[in-house]
Amino acid sequence: MREYLLKRIIVAIFIVWIIASLNFVIFQIVSPIKPEYTILDPNFTPAVRRALAELYGLNEPLHTRYLLYLRNMFTWKFGRSFETMRPVAEEMAWRLPCTVMLLGSALICTILVGIPLGILAASRRGTKVDVATIGAGLFTWGVPTFFIQLLFLLFFAYYLHSVLGFTVLPSRGIYSIPPPTEPLAYIADVIWHLTLPLITLVVASFGSWALYTRNIMLDAITQDYIVTARAKGLTERTVLYRHAFRSILPPVATMIAMAVPSIVTGAMITEYLFTLPGIGQWYLTALMQSNYPVVQAVLFMYAVLMIIANLIADLMYGVLDPRIRVGQRR
Repeated sequence: MREYLLKRIIVAIFIVWIIASLNFVIFQIVSPIKPEYTILDPNFTPAVRRALAELYGLNEPLHTRYLLYLRNMFTWKFGRSFETMRPVAEEMAWRLPCTVMLLGSALICTILVGIPLGILAASRRGTKVDVATIGAGLFTWGVPTFFIQLLFLLFFAYYLHSVLGFTVLPSRGIYSIPPPTEPLAYIADVIWHLTLPLITLVVASFGSWALYTRNIMLDAITQDYIVTARAKGLTERTVLYRHAFRSILPPVATMIAMAVPSIVTGAMITEYLFTLPGIGQWYLTALMQSNYPVVQAVLFMYAVLMIIANLIADLMYGVLDPRIRVGQRR
């Protein structure tokens, strides 16, 4: 197991280096807009142009800029933003909590709704519950997320406000202007502002989790060991959760692990529609403004988190599936 783990870590480090190098090549060499063109305005004085070129290392040869870029990436400093001239890590630090609160809560709620619903649909195959789950899952899976969010915005933020005369759920921002001064009131205000985007994300995402869980559960409950468990007189709840669901834990755990990196990198359209100061909106704005240090930082962070999540999922297989542990000992 240690030899396998060591090999996986070495491969993961090599993949991170490859991704980081491609991230540098795309924006420094392949891109038609060079970084210096987004910083050095022709109207700047020579002294200002020299100071900016020195600050961002634009006068250095390509290999020196590459080494500087690697140092910034692997030390998680990420360089300086072209727009604000502040360190990217500092700007990321105050935007990250908004994104993690929203998408972390959305992922937990989606799992708590989608997986049990998929198990319920599989256990009642062909019934109205199964048909309703399939229909709702296919609808929310097929309809774009932003369309669902626009419908919710139209209903909660505009229609109900015009009918009731007051705001049921706010449509933008992460807190009121001015924000509450008391800590508990401030937390309640943030939760109130995040409720509507949270609901839309759960509605748009639970269908894929429910359909995936249903499909693999249907395959599990047709296996011989499930027939044997039922023949022993075990309750249906025990058969479903202690036998069938336990056997599908590895692929479910993999799906959860692959979804975790998106908690940090943000939901661009969601944060843009609801005017949330998160990583997704920051990334989208930086992409439109050719703010390459920000774009490179977000892409690199997502790649690292995805590789780590994949590594953790591989290790979890041995914990969740006893058959893998037996195979390793052999």
